[in-house]
Amino acid sequence: MSAPTRPLRRDAQRNRDLLVAAAKDVFAARGLDAPLEDVAREAGVSIGTLYNRFPTRAELIDAALIDVVEESVASAERALAHPDPWQGLVDHLTAIGELQARHRGFTDICVRTLPAGSATEQAKGRGHGLFVALLERARGAGALRPDVDVSDVGLLMWAAVRATEGLRAVAPDAWRRHVGIVLDGLRGEAAHPLPGGPLSPDAVRDAMAFGRLSD
Repeated sequence: MSAPTRPLRRDAQRNRDLLVAAAKDVFAARGLDAPLEDVAREAGVSIGTLYNRFPTRAELIDAALIDVVEESVASAERALAHPDPWQGLVDHLTAIGELQARHRGFTDICVRTLPAGSATEQAKGRGHGLFVALLERARGAGALRPDVDVSDVGLLMWAAVRATEGLRAVAPDAWRRHVGIVLDGLRGEAAHPLPGGPLSPDAVRDAMAFGRLSD
C-alpha cells in the first residue's frame, strides 16, 4: 500500500497555483509549445521553481488544460441530452468552435497525447466517446450525411476555425460563418457522393499537429 500523499507547504501550494494560473493564460494565447520560461515569468517565479513543481511539460499541461477539456466533455453530454439529434450536434460543434477560437491550447490538446493516466487524457477519452455517439445518433436520424466520420468532422472544424485565426483582432467571430458552411455540408439531405474515403485518425493528427510535446 502506497504512503498517503503529503500536502504541500503553504508557499509551495501558492507557487503551484500561480504556475497553473499562468500556464492557463499562456497556453490559451500561444498554444502548448509556448516557452515554459514565459509561464514562470507570468507566475512571478523562477524556471527552477516551475520544474520543481512540474518536472515535465506534460504534467503542467495536464494541470492547466483539464478544466477546458472537461468543459468540452460537458458540452457533449448536454448535446446528447438534446431531443433533436441534429441540433444537439450543431450545439456541440459550435461550442467546440468557441473553445478553439478562444483557447489555442485546447486546439492543440485535441491532437496531442498526454500520458494515459493523466486527468486530461482520460477526459479526452470520455469526450471522444460522446462525440462518436453524437455523430452516430445524428446519422441514424438521417440528419448527418452517411459518408462522413469522426476524422472528417474533426479536421473540418479545425480547418474552419484555424483558417480565420489571423482575423481575430478585427473579426473575432469570423469563424462562425465558416463553421456554418461546414455544418450545411454535413447535412444528410441532398448530399452528393464524396470522392475518396476519410483519412485515418493518425493521418488527421499528423495534419493538425505541427509539433510534439517536449519537456
